[in-house]
Order: sequence, then C-alpha cells, then structure tokens
Amino acid sequence: MNTLAMQIEQLNDELSLQLPQEVLSAFGSSIEDLKTKNIEESSIQIGEQISEFSLPNVYGKKVNSTEILKNGKIILAFYRGSWCPYCNLELKALQDNISGIKERNAVLIAISPQSPDHSLAMVEKNNLEFEVLTDHNNDFAKKLGIVFQLQDFVLPYYQKLGIDLAIFNKNNENTLPVPAVFVVDENSKVLYKFLDVNYMNRVNVEELIQVL
Repeated sequence: MNTLAMQIEQLNDELSLQLPQEVLSAFGSSIEDLKTKNIEESSIQIGEQISEFSLPNVYGKKVNSTEILKNGKIILAFYRGSWCPYCNLELKALQDNISGIKERNAVLIAISPQSPDHSLAMVEKNNLEFEVLTDHNNDFAKKLGIVFQLQDFVLPYYQKLGIDLAIFNKNNENTLPVPAVFVVDENSKVLYKFLDVNYMNRVNVEELIQVL
C-alpha cells in the first residue's frame, strides 16, 4: 500500500470514531449516487486535448496553461476544497514529492472552486510550493466533465460540520469537482488520468511520478 493510501486508511478510522453514523451513512449514500452518474466515462479521456485555461492563483495573478506548456508537462490536481481532509492529505503528498515532479520537467498545479483567500490560507498553513488556482463556478472543470451537483439530502450534514460551500466558493451552486489528477503533455494532450467519485480514493503519487 502506498504512503497516501495508508494515511487515508488512518483518517477513515479516525473519522469513523468521530462522526455520527447518520453523517457517515449520508456521505456513503452520496458516493453511491455519484457512481450512477458515469462521470468517469463521460469526462475527458486519455488522448484527448484539454482546453486552454487562465485562472487566478492565491495572489490574484492569472496563470495561463499555454505559457506553462511551452516548458514541459503539467500535472492538474483537482480538489474539492481546503475543508476536505482527504484533499489536504493528497496535496501534502504531492508537496512531499515535488522534487521528483520537478526533476521530470513537470509543473504541478492544484485547482478548486474555492476563493483565493481560502486557498492562500491553505497554502501558507501547509507550505505548498506549487500554484493553487481558483476555478470560479467550476467553469474549467465543467469543460473536462468532472463536476457534480452535491445532493440536497447531504447538504445539511456538510453545514453541520461547518462546511458552507457558499462561503468557500462564493456562489450558491453547491457544485464540486470530482477529485481528479491529469498529466497533460506539451500539446495539451491528456497522458494520464485518475478520477474516482469516491473522494476517499486518491491518486497513487508514486505511480503518477513514474508516468511523467
């Protein structure tokens, strides 16, 4: 089992003790419902080209994909938000392997719908050394086909845990990207794809680096 998977297993054990069964059941039902949406099949596939993006980083500066791709590959890591403990573990694992990513002439970029101020706090707290961008309203993620509507039945449980997506994302859409990681080559073609509607399952970082 890879390092991140072990950390997630430990997190699952902790949350199973901390959260009421009612909450865990609602989250489980949400995941099972998402499995029926066929997001993996309908989303962008390996071999297809991503569209150009220009998104603000935590300081409000626009980062353009065309400019970055002139120098090598991009790893795009879509995460739900800084409120998600699984996302935080994944971003930390990517940070821990940033030297291996750079050695292979790749640029790591993390993307979520949350506002730059929330992302800045996360970057500073976790000492992240890669760009963290805001995809407002999930506009770019929608082009890739990886966005879903959070179900009405699960929203109250998010709010009880202090997760108000209207505050984090500065809209009332209640949409999120499925956690996904893509490797994109210099021609904007997708070389590698990891996507799982079960947010507890995350990319194998060691495997990711091997495909660069």
